[in-house]
Order: sequence, then C-alpha cells, then structure tokens
Amino acid sequence: QVQLVESGGGLVQAGGSLRLSCTASVSVFDFNLMGWYRQAPPKQRELVAAITGDGIKSFADSVEGRFTLDRDTTRNTVYLQMDNLKPEDTGVYRCAAVLTDGSAVAGGQGTQVTVSS
Repeated sequence: QVQLVESGGGLVQAGGSLRLSCTASVSVFDFNLMGWYRQAPPKQRELVAAITGDGIKSFADSVEGRFTLDRDTTRNTVYLQMDNLKPEDTGVYRCAAVLTDGSAVAGGQGTQVTVSS
C-alpha cells in the first residue's frame, strides 16, 4: 500500500516561511501527479500546488509567486516551500497523489500551518 507522509507545518508570523515535505513510500516516478491541498473551514478545500511526473508545476493563483515546489527523487519527496506567508494561508495542508495506474493516494492527517498577523 502506497503511503504519503507529510511534515513541516508550524506557527509563523506573516511574511515568514515554512517548508512542507511529502515523502512517498515509492518512487515519485510512480506518480502521474503529486500535490498539496489545504483546508481551513469554512473555506473550501483548495489545491495549492502540484507537480506532474514530468516535472511540470502548477500553482493556485492565491499562492503564485510565493510558493514553490521541488522534488527530490532520491528521497521520494516533494517539498512545498512557502514564502511571504499570509494569515489566509492558515489551514491543514495535505499531500495527495495519483499513481501511474490511475489510483489516488492521500496523505495522513496533514500538517497544520498557522500564520499570525
């Protein structure tokens, strides 16, 4: 069973930075897509960033220019670097992926990101 483990959240002041990690139990090349989404009730869940198996990245408009995505294939890990954080970035961030066989995998309980004003 493929697993994704998230880490790296925390509390930071507005303007600060955090880096989240999503480590897979298999090679990242076994995924067509890996991404991060966040949820902060009552807001709807939002996909903030994703990377394809070919390394093509995409970002939500709300984080474009502030968040970056990197992949370490030797560690089967995708990193979400979050800079210039804003209070509205607060939420639980979860990793998810789609395997090359089309099946979807979700991370664990996610990691909490809290940005104070």
